[in-house]
Amino acid sequence: MGTLIMKFGGTSVGSADAIRSTAQIVRGGQQTWSRVVVVASALSGVTDALLKGAHTAASGDARTFKTVAQELRARHFKVLDELVNLPEQASLARATVEVYVGEFESLCHAVNVLGEASPRALDAISSLGERMSIQLIAAYLKSIGTAAEPIESSELVVTDAHFQAANPIDDLTRSKTQNRLLPLLEKGVVPIVTGFIGATRDGVITTLGRGGSDFSAAIMGVALDADEVWIWTDVNGVMTTDPRIDPSAQTLPELTYREISELAYYGAKVLHPKTIRPVVERGIALWIKNTFNPAHPGTQIVRDNGHSHGGQIHGGVKAVTVIRGQTMLTVEGRGMLGVPGVAARTFGAVARTHTSVSLITQASSEQSICFTVPEQLAASVSATLEDEFRRELHDRDIDDIAVMENVVIVTVVGAGMRHTPGISGRVFGALGAQDLNIIAIAQGSSECSISLIVDKQDADAAVKAIHRLIVNSEK
Repeated sequence: MGTLIMKFGGTSVGSADAIRSTAQIVRGGQQTWSRVVVVASALSGVTDALLKGAHTAASGDARTFKTVAQELRARHFKVLDELVNLPEQASLARATVEVYVGEFESLCHAVNVLGEASPRALDAISSLGERMSIQLIAAYLKSIGTAAEPIESSELVVTDAHFQAANPIDDLTRSKTQNRLLPLLEKGVVPIVTGFIGATRDGVITTLGRGGSDFSAAIMGVALDADEVWIWTDVNGVMTTDPRIDPSAQTLPELTYREISELAYYGAKVLHPKTIRPVVERGIALWIKNTFNPAHPGTQIVRDNGHSHGGQIHGGVKAVTVIRGQTMLTVEGRGMLGVPGVAARTFGAVARTHTSVSLITQASSEQSICFTVPEQLAASVSATLEDEFRRELHDRDIDDIAVMENVVIVTVVGAGMRHTPGISGRVFGALGAQDLNIIAIAQGSSECSISLIVDKQDADAAVKAIHRLIVNSEK
C-alpha cells in the first residue's frame, strides 16, 4: 500500500527509550506500507542549546559555546551507547556526530570573533541538531535489522535565500527528492531525513522557520506523491482544550485546515498552518498521532469543505484556547465619528513598530477602536500612537489612548458554528453564569471562531466554562 511519510518531533526522539518506540512505529509502518520515509527533528532541547551557544558567542562570551559542545557530545554519545551495541554502526554514527559538534564549535568561534550572528550563520548552527539526530535513529534501525539511511534534506529541499524562514522551490525540490529517495524506497530502505533544513541552489544551508520539521514532512509528502503524512508528537492529537487547564479535555477526531489555522494562531500547541498547507491542498491524508500511545487514532486534518462532520461537538464548537500575555489598547473619541482614515493611521502607526496585532474590534459608531498586542510591545505601540495623534489629542478629537494591561484572548473554534444559531449566546451565557466579565468581543464573518478578551485572572475559569459546553454536549 502506497507511500507514507512519518515525522517525529523532538520528544519522539529525545532519549534512547523514545527512539526505540519510534523505531517500532517505523517497523510497524513497513508492514502496512510499501514505502516509508521518516522525517526527524533534533533531540528535544538541542536546537535551543545550539542557538544559546551562537547568541552567547556573538555577545562576546567565548566559553559558553564550548560547554554546550561538551554537553551535546555527551548527550548524543550516551543515547548512542544505550541504543547500538554493534561496533561498526556505533563508531560510524559517533564519528559523524563528532564532526558536527566540531562544526558547531568552529561556527561559534567565527561568530565570537565577528561579534555578530547573521541569519545565515544561525541557520548553519541550528541545522546541526537534526543532522546529528538522524545518525542515531538510522544507526539504531540498522542495528535491529531495518534497512535505513540518514539523508540530509539539504540534498532534497531547494529553497530561496531567506535565511531563518526559507521558502521551498517546488519543481527543483520535487526533482531532487525523487532522484535521491525513489531508488532507496524501491530497495526497501527507509530514508531518515532531517526536518527543518533546506539549501539554496548554491548549496548554502537554510532553515524553514517555525514548524520547520512539520513543513519538511509536508514537502516530502507532496514531492513523493505520498498517500498519507503522519505527524508523531507527544499528545493524542489535537485536544478540545489544554489538558493542563481542564483535565477533561478530549482528542478531536477531525479538524479542518481553517480550524487548525485558528487554533495555531490563538496559542494552541498544534501544527503551524503554513507547514501543512501543501499536504491539505493536494488532498493527502494528514494525521497527528502520539508516539507514546501509538494505538490511539489521533486527529485527522482535512481540507475545508464548507461543513464539518467528524467530531463536531455542541453544534460546531470544537475547541477553546487561550493566548496569554496581551495588552489591550483603545483609541477613542467623539471626534472620530465619521472621520475617514483613523483606522488606517492607527494600524499604520502600529506597523511602524513591527508589532503584530492579535485581535481588533471596532464599534459601528466609529467612536473607538480597540486591539491587543503582546504585552512586551505595548509601551512602544502606545508611544507611537500618541505621537501619530498628537494634534487630535490636543484638539480633543481623540479623548484618550487607553492601555489595559494583563488581559488574555480566549478563542472558541469550530467551522460548524456559522450554521448553528445561538452559539454566541451559549458561550456568553456560560461565562455569565460564572460571573466572568467580557471586556471585548471579535468575530469574523466566516464565523469559524469567536474571540473574547477577559482579565488575566479569569483566563482559566473562562476556558473551563466554555469547555464545559463542549464536554457536556457529548454526554
